[in-house]
Amino acid sequence: MDLNTLSLKELKKLRKDVDKTIADFENRKKREALAELEKKAAEMGFSLSELANVGKVKKVSPPKYRNPADPDQTWTGRGRIPQWIKDIEAAGGSRDDALI
Repeated sequence: MDLNTLSLKELKKLRKDVDKTIADFENRKKREALAELEKKAAEMGFSLSELANVGKVKKVSPPKYRNPADPDQTWTGRGRIPQWIKDIEAAGGSRDDALI
């Protein structure tokens, strides 16, 4: 195939087809590898998801704030702000009022 004889439209279509073929090939190889790994894990008496989670330790942040009205409600100071913190701030207080 002489690429120099192709028009721009033909070249772009060829590139699109090649990119799709490459992606399909990679996906097929990944599925084959996954199937092989699942088979090997099953032979050893495990599921692949069990083995994938081995050694992963989720770091849990200690709470930094406690709701003065309900001590069971705590917040680490990360992520979405709980409504009770918003209520404290709306009433003119500060987060420091809820520090542990």
